[in-house]
Amino acid sequence: MWKPVTVLVGVLAALASALPARADDGLAAAEASNMRIIGHSELNGAGKGGEGLALQQYPDGRRVLFLAHESAPMCFSVIDVTKPEQPSVIAQIPVEADYVRCNSLGLAGTTMIVAHQTEKPGQPHAGIDLYDVRDPAHPKQLSHFDTSGPHSRGVHFVWFVDGHYAYLSTGARDFTPRDPKDDQFLMIVDVSDPAHPREAGRWWLPGTRVGDAAEPPPRVEWPDSGIRMHSLTIPADQPNRAYIGWIDGGWVILDISDKAHPTAIVRRSWQALDAGFAHTVLAIPSRGIAIQSEEAVENGCADWPKRNWVWDISNERHPYPLAPFPPVHDQAALCHAGGRFGAHNIDMNRSIATSRTLTRTVVGSYFNGGVRAYSIADPSHPVEIGYVIPKAPPGNPTHTIQINDMYVDEHGVIYANDRLTGGLYIIEYTGKVPLD
Repeated sequence: MWKPVTVLVGVLAALASALPARADDGLAAAEASNMRIIGHSELNGAGKGGEGLALQQYPDGRRVLFLAHESAPMCFSVIDVTKPEQPSVIAQIPVEADYVRCNSLGLAGTTMIVAHQTEKPGQPHAGIDLYDVRDPAHPKQLSHFDTSGPHSRGVHFVWFVDGHYAYLSTGARDFTPRDPKDDQFLMIVDVSDPAHPREAGRWWLPGTRVGDAAEPPPRVEWPDSGIRMHSLTIPADQPNRAYIGWIDGGWVILDISDKAHPTAIVRRSWQALDAGFAHTVLAIPSRGIAIQSEEAVENGCADWPKRNWVWDISNERHPYPLAPFPPVHDQAALCHAGGRFGAHNIDMNRSIATSRTLTRTVVGSYFNGGVRAYSIADPSHPVEIGYVIPKAPPGNPTHTIQINDMYVDEHGVIYANDRLTGGLYIIEYTGKVPLD
């Protein structure tokens, strides 16, 4: 099931080398404070960075970054970042069809899982692909786990860090949503045998499936992005809890001690506070707090406010909001600059050796607001401590950068990608406040 990539990478690299040189363009920042860009890759012109970044340290000393693409033509790229100043693409896997997107991925050891979501329900290739990446230049596909169906677009997000279970935001053949926008729920997949993955359990928000006795939650009037699962995180020091952004359904805490029967502990919605789209919830149990991000989905701040929030979760059955992150100093200008501005992803504290666990700072992506870091030493008063906004890359239709996702490694180096044409940016934090 191995997919040849050497010729494809060679052709793309040749095309890239034939273009006029633009020395240092990718290292240039439009605006920065306590951060600087130290490396850049155009990803052989593929662009379209998604919401999946994972880093692996190999025994021979190589450090390799795996990057999921938001949409076609590529599914994922493999980049040697041993020298952060000189990232080099060593493999790229294309999508099976132009309607497939591989927006997310997870990595545990030498096994990688890649999400496959289709443009419309009922199309083939929806689900996850499992790869052996012990030779990162030649990823070997081990299996495909199918989650396609008449009402399913497949998998949007995957959390996979322990080598045993993958947590998916997905549809399924046997799941019929009451509203077509509510088509993705939590499915837990046992991948201990990566050649033969199998479903271990599932949970959905009561009322969102046809046949549920419960009434569905109230909808956000506009923009209605769906009452469905987006991202999940599991704290390393609280492995029996899952914290999940449920988009316009708010966010939930699940007890996942029994993988076959996850149970809800609490759900919180902020519909009286902001305009929907709970994206990611990152718990920091040692401090009794959680960070909840929202996604800006409209250009020009049309759906503002889309912010990050600090929640008090010291009593997990009664969480309450402590404070929103402060507005950036040039928010008005960014709202009019082009494309999206607002919160999106935050670094997820993955419990792997190449990921830094942040408990007093938060690093996030803000589309045309770039990459930004905040101190939460006082969780009631988050303070911005650094940011970098790369210059608008060539070919970006918004005429801005659109930073989509980021990853903080164990050394504090930040890897970030552009949702459209900019590729990969490698960033150094230079502030005095520790990135810890």
